[in-house]
Amino acid sequence: MELQSSIPVLRVAEYPRAREFYTGRLGFTVTEEGGEPPRFGIFWRGRAQLFLDGWHGAPAPSEGWAAYLHVADARALAAELAAAGVAILSGPLDTEYGLREVEIADSEGNRLCFGQILDDDSGN
Repeated sequence: MELQSSIPVLRVAEYPRAREFYTGRLGFTVTEEGGEPPRFGIFWRGRAQLFLDGWHGAPAPSEGWAAYLHVADARALAAELAAAGVAILSGPLDTEYGLREVEIADSEGNRLCFGQILDDDSGN
């Protein structure tokens, strides 16, 4: 049997703060929420989907990525995020493995990396 997709589940300490960050700064749309008041949400931007989980508390501190999302244009995304007040932790940087990456941390400390596949020698 073939797997269809995977969805990162990001733990958040304060769901309302995280919801505002993902919708107001990262441009995601909330399609469903659970709890009263809401403490879980399904978020979409384009074809990327994330779950935010406020039921299980803050994420454990980590230097690693909580999610990796593919994008069409990492430079344009970095400019968009910076204009929205999102601190860029690194990038956009071209990697030796053929991706251009931008790394951020969300309002809860989850580290997200956005990667663009570099198709040709020009770096575009």
